[in-house]
Amino acid sequence: MTSDEQLMLEFQQGSRNAFGELFERYRQAIYAFFRRRLREPARAEELAQETFLAVLKGIERYEPRATFRSYLYGIAFRQLSGERRRAANQADQLEADPPASPRGDVCDEQWVRRAIEQLDPVHREILMLREYEELGYDEIAALLRIPVNTVRSRLFRARMELKSLLSPDRTEVKKVPS
Repeated sequence: MTSDEQLMLEFQQGSRNAFGELFERYRQAIYAFFRRRLREPARAEELAQETFLAVLKGIERYEPRATFRSYLYGIAFRQLSGERRRAANQADQLEADPPASPRGDVCDEQWVRRAIEQLDPVHREILMLREYEELGYDEIAALLRIPVNTVRSRLFRARMELKSLLSPDRTEVKKVPS
């Protein structure tokens, strides 16, 4: 199996099949990256496509300094940041509902998703990059341009805050100090 980095180098040399292979390897993961962060599935699909378009447009500048995966998620993260800025400027961003209590009639996945939405945005993003995108600490640090120890401490705080939010006996949202 050809490595992602080798496929990118082949694509730089004109191989359309190499890009097709990369697209097939990562299209679902990139869509899922956006889908977990956005309410609209159609917009998540558009941003996933824009991410791959950015790879196409920037092929001449690609250098295999890090893994292709980190490179791709870096582009996706910048797309997401731009989307969030646009949403904030248009005042379309809605406040998330507080997490529901864990009862038998509430789907666990929805309950966890609502709790994650309540996390501090910085903590939420690091937690999602680690747990959902399965990026390593070094990859997250490079992506967010912060030290690895900062990633570790923010991830710890995010997990503690999430644990507090998911506690069945909690009566109010407890914030862990940053």
